[in-house]
Amino acid sequence: MLEILTPLFLSLIVGGTLVGIIFGAIPGMTATMAVAVCLPLTYSLGLENGLALLLGLYVGGISGGLVPAILLGIPGTPSSITTTFDGYPMAQRGEGEKALRIGIVSSFVGGIISLIVLWLFAPTLADFAIKFSYVEKFLIIFFAMTVMAALSSDMLMGVFSGVLGVFISLIGTYDISNGGNGELRLIPPGTEYWLESGFSLLPVLIGLFGLAAILEQAEIGVPKGHSAKDLQVGKSSSFSFRIFATNGVNLVRSSLIGTFVGILPGVGGSAASIIAYTNAKTFSKTPEKFGKGEPAGIIASESGNNGLTGGALVPLLSLGIPGDSTTALLIGAFTLQGIQVGPLFIGNNPVTWDAMIIAMLIANVAMFVMMYFAIRYFALVVTIPKHILFPVILMMCVIGAYTINYGIMFDVWTLLIFGVFGWLASKIGIEVAPFIIGFILGPSAEVYFVKSLESFGDLTIFFTKSWIAVLLWVLILGSIVGSVLMSRKQRRMNQ
Repeated sequence: MLEILTPLFLSLIVGGTLVGIIFGAIPGMTATMAVAVCLPLTYSLGLENGLALLLGLYVGGISGGLVPAILLGIPGTPSSITTTFDGYPMAQRGEGEKALRIGIVSSFVGGIISLIVLWLFAPTLADFAIKFSYVEKFLIIFFAMTVMAALSSDMLMGVFSGVLGVFISLIGTYDISNGGNGELRLIPPGTEYWLESGFSLLPVLIGLFGLAAILEQAEIGVPKGHSAKDLQVGKSSSFSFRIFATNGVNLVRSSLIGTFVGILPGVGGSAASIIAYTNAKTFSKTPEKFGKGEPAGIIASESGNNGLTGGALVPLLSLGIPGDSTTALLIGAFTLQGIQVGPLFIGNNPVTWDAMIIAMLIANVAMFVMMYFAIRYFALVVTIPKHILFPVILMMCVIGAYTINYGIMFDVWTLLIFGVFGWLASKIGIEVAPFIIGFILGPSAEVYFVKSLESFGDLTIFFTKSWIAVLLWVLILGSIVGSVLMSRKQRRMNQ
């Protein structure tokens, strides 16, 4: 294990965490975008070092979002939405630095608790999943798709988005080894040469999470920016760690909620923070203080969204199913190194597994040290002019897409196509998280479905193969029924 801790490995973790914090602290930038932009760099770094960089970006990006959420009332990342509810009111009454330190400590605790859950449960789940046949593997993916639909803002659109992702993932040659006939399918005339192997995963990811974000911000307009005088940091801080003595249950509970939400495929940090915040308000003795500058609200939001980081890695490393859009990008890092994540990953790659656990631990410690002791300087990040920042990020996206597959120009067109698609998706209601997870899992779902029929020859095998299959169908039906009930309740509330 000690051979992993090279100067380069440690530097990449700390540097990645620093860059992630900066991305998260700039409104409009996200942890997902940071990982997408830096993903091509991992090819030359090797797997362990590449993951060190990406995990640092992940942890730093999620945590950095609290800076503008508290100081400006603008969430730096979607997962920081609920942090604005109480953080900004505290900043307005001169307690900005206190609110920031509460958020930083909560983020650290949430990240560590989720890491412990990852370390304890991912190997156990992977050992159990090794016993799965093609039938159970297909039903696991089917269940993941139903969970995404249940937790989407619009159930039907969530289903449509996931199915659309699966449909586009099947463009290309129907491989004989996967039960196909070797012919091309779903390809428009004249594009056979370019789409013979379908759309390359990495340019698709960079387009959806990098270029699309730039287009969205460009549509809003590049603001003049904020000056240092606009920041409600406060000249003094009344912060004390004693505040967590009365919020210990809230801190641990919210961290575990975030971790559990992270394990559910395609849910995301915004849902984790909202559920944790709502739960904290429900169990509070003074719920009327929430939204008016209540420290417990910041604790719930930040521990919840950072609890997501370790939780989202559990299904990725044990089942090969990404827990959120950022961990979906991590599949790209494994793809670049020719490694497939799934039940056999941890057992076959113990060094990489150890490297990921160590990297997550160091990244959380680095995030806490840097943000806690230099928070006044990180607060100035929000003043960086976006008319300088956006062209640099755009250039990195184009260069990354072009070089990923050794200079294929169609990958740049793929970047553009899916960047524009991601920009338009938000306008017409298509949800990107279900889409991209459907795109990633679609080919595997097809293979498992076809292989199941080849092996057993009857559709009834999906219902009678084993008790695991029966249990998965119960979970699938429960997810569908739950999503219908939630959708009806939401409609009644909107009327």
